Amino acid sequence: MIWEEVLAKFKELFGDEGEIGVYFAPGRVNMIGEHTDYNGGHVFPCALTIGTYGVARKREDKKLRFYSMNFEELGVLESSVEGLKPEKEADWTNYPKGVMWAFGEKGMKVELGMDLVLFGNIPNGSGLSSSASVEVLTGFILRDMFGFDVTNQDLALIGQYSENKFNGVNCGIMDQFAIAMGKAGHAIFLDTATLKYEYAPIKLENAKIVISCSNKKRGLGDSKYNERRSECETALAEIKEVIDIQTLGDLTEEQFEQHKDAIKSDICRKRAKHAVYENQRTIKAVAALQNNDVKLFGELMNASHVSLRDDYEVTGVELDTLVEEAWKIDGVIGSRMTGAGFGGCTVSIVKDEAVDTFIEKVGSAYKDKIGYAADFYVVEIGDGPVKLA
Repeated sequence: MIWEEVLAKFKELFGDEGEIGVYFAPGRVNMIGEHTDYNGGHVFPCALTIGTYGVARKREDKKLRFYSMNFEELGVLESSVEGLKPEKEADWTNYPKGVMWAFGEKGMKVELGMDLVLFGNIPNGSGLSSSASVEVLTGFILRDMFGFDVTNQDLALIGQYSENKFNGVNCGIMDQFAIAMGKAGHAIFLDTATLKYEYAPIKLENAKIVISCSNKKRGLGDSKYNERRSECETALAEIKEVIDIQTLGDLTEEQFEQHKDAIKSDICRKRAKHAVYENQRTIKAVAALQNNDVKLFGELMNASHVSLRDDYEVTGVELDTLVEEAWKIDGVIGSRMTGAGFGGCTVSIVKDEAVDTFIEKVGSAYKDKIGYAADFYVVEIGDGPVKLA
């Protein structure tokens, strides 16, 4: 068991006295609905059975001692619950510290420190939400240790708040929500404008979800993410002058086509087109699944990638290569980039009998073209955060 190794590491570093808790929060993959979550649209993510393991113990003083088995070269990083602020030298610990700060901002001050050891089996920088997994895990641990009166949905909102305000990444709610609210065998059909959601069973008879990790690292805060966001905000402000809407997600394709000339810049118009059409694709995709039409779901995934490539321009040669090679293989029902883009991962639905061929052929073509290897993960859909021991 992975968690037993993390617990052993905790005891080796910090001793085994006191009350020690063992926790897990998943990563997530978004099946369809990309860059819609900050545009008031729908998303369709699911939690995975890979994620972040944490072993924690409350201290009697203000000290924080953090250690990650993924970044062992950094050793134990120490700080305090007093005067929490983002610091470059704090490295990955800015994520848990950001959540502690956010609890304080919401009127739940973390008065005592903790010892924490983490291990994530989400590939780092892959776009499967390792940062949001750490945020939700930290919130879950704080609730358990200090008895804070918050729901899992609150944990998602606190995680997003900390990422926006403490770590400076203007992300939407999807990642934290998918992780905090995950349900095995189901994806979450979430309206990001209202936070109304429903669980939709993912029934893939004789097929698997395969994640292909490009191994191109990307940093969200310094990527084009915030730029895309502001392009959409510009488009929204201009189109609002001719039609009464609150978000781009309020528009149908027909309404967008009717009013798109109100958006002055060609670039902003393309970005808005993606936001509108992707939202409608997501609604259609969930309906297709409910009708057991996995083929249509796959076609909508493919169309999503084309839009992200041509209108939103967030794919890049690595993700395009993975998807275009996937499309060539018999037994691939659908394939698209997932996550913010510019590196990270693709998600594909692949028939059972084609999985080995898929990994071999896509892997080989990718290495030939890009010059280094991709990694492949056949994943299961799992539950939200849990206390393991």
